[in-house]
Amino acid sequence: MKKLLCILLMGITIQNMSGQDLKPEYQKFVKNFIDNVKNDNREAVAEAIKYPLRRDNPIPSVKNKAELVKRYAEIFDAKLKAEISKSDPAKNWSEVGWRGIMLNQGTLWMDTDGKVFSINYQSEVESVLKNRLIASEKNKLHPSIAKFKAPEIILETSKFRVRIDDLGNDNYRYASWSINQLMSEKPDLIITNGKWFQDGTGGNHHYDFKKGNYLYQCYISVLGTKDSAPANLTIYQNGKEILNQDAQIVPR
Repeated sequence: MKKLLCILLMGITIQNMSGQDLKPEYQKFVKNFIDNVKNDNREAVAEAIKYPLRRDNPIPSVKNKAELVKRYAEIFDAKLKAEISKSDPAKNWSEVGWRGIMLNQGTLWMDTDGKVFSINYQSEVESVLKNRLIASEKNKLHPSIAKFKAPEIILETSKFRVRIDDLGNDNYRYASWSINQLMSEKPDLIITNGKWFQDGTGGNHHYDFKKGNYLYQCYISVLGTKDSAPANLTIYQNGKEILNQDAQIVPR
């Protein structure tokens, strides 16, 4: 949920700085999307989504159209449908440069091809599901890392598996294993008191974890180049880089 709030705040900042009135050609497909939501045309709404559609961790991403139709009600609840249905393409939707088209303060983002690529809203159903999944996940972890507020992300490099959890109060935990180990095993390394940093306004961010003379930095690329890795692990000793490995984000 922290990231949803961050994106919403980012949307406010972007809109104040560079939001532009929506072009007539964009208003056309935005209006079509609004009408489909208003009429509960699930198939048409599913057609307008760019997959996978990420949901708040650890809720699984929506992988395809069939899954969106199946999970439609848990995402598009009465509140979200009302916000979309009552919106005016010319007044409530704005073009934010290369980032795309934004509804209000960032509740929903659409690209200039008319595909929805982000929904920064969590229904009550999803909130309950998230809590249930977190409880289940805790039971599968080694006891030393089974307590946390919310899971953040799991990364895999060629040598390591890294898990980051939110412990609450701006405190993040880093746990790592060799790539062949399971998370039910005791981690090789645990670091707490990590910090989360936003990098620019595109969603990119990183985590810093300090232990003695070492700094472990995990960078997450939300908006990167076509060939860039989605994540990276860099380790510094006394300010000198001693390890740099691209990482994949373990899908939910």
